[in-house]
Amino acid sequence: MAGCAQVPHPSPNDPWESYNRGMYRFNDTVDRAVLKPIATGYETVTPRPVRTCIHNVFSNLGDVWSGINSLLQGRGRDFVDTFGRVLFNSTAGLGGCIDVASMHGARKIPNDFGMTLGVWGFGQGPYFVLPFLGPSTVRDGVGTAVTLTAPATPTAAVFAIDNVPVRNSILGLYIVDTRANLLEADRLVDQIALDRYSFIRDAYLQRRKAMLDSRQKSIRASTADDLNRKDAPGGQSLPVYDDPEAAPAN
Repeated sequence: MAGCAQVPHPSPNDPWESYNRGMYRFNDTVDRAVLKPIATGYETVTPRPVRTCIHNVFSNLGDVWSGINSLLQGRGRDFVDTFGRVLFNSTAGLGGCIDVASMHGARKIPNDFGMTLGVWGFGQGPYFVLPFLGPSTVRDGVGTAVTLTAPATPTAAVFAIDNVPVRNSILGLYIVDTRANLLEADRLVDQIALDRYSFIRDAYLQRRKAMLDSRQKSIRASTADDLNRKDAPGGQSLPVYDDPEAAPAN
């Protein structure tokens, strides 16, 4: 009944707040009863180097999907940099266990299909809490559905394993690793948030907006560079030596 109660003045970004708060409570109940205790136990009994190795392997698989989305967004340099990370970590990093790319200054570039849809011009739509998966928007929900079914994501790599017990074990480990890496953020929210739902919603929307703005800004900068090269003689980007304060010649 509490979940179905109508919110009298929902946020403009959250017109479905009544449903979302109900789904948030459901997700939070499941998390506190099942996922959080398992993740906490995993963090307690598993040595940090082992946890780091496991997380890096899954992160390395995720970089493949991030690189594909950079290519779909027209960000060729990020695509090359991300696949360079994958190759470096998969070889010198022992299958991704060691993030040697970051050690050498090749930063991770997070990306997903929700961002790709945003770059393509699709609006984010209302805030939307997904069952079990948590904060999202209509656009990001579509992106999540594509990510779960795409052939080049961590989940696709896991589901490609024919051995059912092994596949289920790795899938369970992936879920636990994902939740364990959110424990510190969860503790922070508990300490500072008066209303956990509103805090998580606003933080999610602000982060996604900042990510999309940075991608659109980099695309505009790349387009401007291309135009400058085309305007230069011979198609070359040449330096400008004119003195902007010099008086014009008569």
